[in-house]
Amino acid sequence: MKVLLFGEYSNVHATLARGLRRLGHEVTVVSDGDRWKAYPRDIDITRRGLGPLATLRYLWRVWRVVRRLRGYDVVQIINPMMLELKAERQMWAYRLLRRHNRRMVMGAFGMDHYWVKAGCDCRTFRYSDFNMGSEPRIYPTGETEKRDWLAGPKGALNQWIANDCDLIVTGLYEYDASYRPHFPHKTHFIPMPIELPDESLCAPLYDGGRIRFFIGIQRTRSEYKGTDIMLRALRRLEHDYADRIEVRVAENVPFEQYKRMLGTSHVLLDQLYSYTPAMNALLAMSCRLIVVGGGEPENYDILGETELRPIVNVRPTEDDVYCQIRDRLILRPEAIATLQLQSRQYIERHHDYLKTTARWLSMLETYNNK
Repeated sequence: MKVLLFGEYSNVHATLARGLRRLGHEVTVVSDGDRWKAYPRDIDITRRGLGPLATLRYLWRVWRVVRRLRGYDVVQIINPMMLELKAERQMWAYRLLRRHNRRMVMGAFGMDHYWVKAGCDCRTFRYSDFNMGSEPRIYPTGETEKRDWLAGPKGALNQWIANDCDLIVTGLYEYDASYRPHFPHKTHFIPMPIELPDESLCAPLYDGGRIRFFIGIQRTRSEYKGTDIMLRALRRLEHDYADRIEVRVAENVPFEQYKRMLGTSHVLLDQLYSYTPAMNALLAMSCRLIVVGGGEPENYDILGETELRPIVNVRPTEDDVYCQIRDRLILRPEAIATLQLQSRQYIERHHDYLKTTARWLSMLETYNNK
């Protein structure tokens, strides 16, 4: 089968491509590498510059690429906003891909209309990037996202593509809960793909000494992701248990450097407002790190997992982050190595890239046989 994967979030398409190639399929990845993260791709469409001239150059380069992308059995776009252009300037690219290829799949792997809508209704989720219980979260970037995705051109583009495409793939519980009520027959949950590293490259099992905590900060998304609150909790723990823990902070580092820093840590803090571990956390778990973040019952239920509970689940408050880390890790160091092993087992069981790729192919086969 000939497959085109267009766009990139957090290594999802690059990893799916490796799985498809291992299983004998022809794959082309077109993306900007998720910008500074620089994930692998076959055709680079990185935008360089924001001015009018840079925009024209980018449009010309993207048009030359897209018009040649023909004859694929399936095209999957990472998000309705698949280019570094305003939403109203992107429909032409989708239409060209739709016209000259067989099947269109839309990925639900990140910010979009249906995810924002579900977060804002204060009913779908107990908490999210956009609500805390029955109250909306108010912060500057959140208000911008609401405006753009609910009533702006981004939302209109997303709704049009969601209705037009053949299939929608959701990678996490939250995205599935956002899409399934609207598109029950075309929505398919497939866990995010992870290529497990060799165990010799994994983080060392804890055997005493300081517990090494790692947190990655994206400056422009810290409040949205909740890493600002998590870092404050870590700093309090660092003060109160200075002889027991070590805190490592990375800001906007490339993916390869990020992986090296992960490899010498024991615990990762990630995604305060999430019910589930996303790609960064899953990568860490594959390297035998314990994740502090989203591990709600809904996460385990959608996977059908009834035994493993490797994630230190936290509610989105500084005090809960502090208490959960203190009570489950710092004051119970004997549990750390067990949780590290469970983290790796969790990825092997649910997120191994060959297993998830097989599920993706099975979805297409079922659709084609209808």
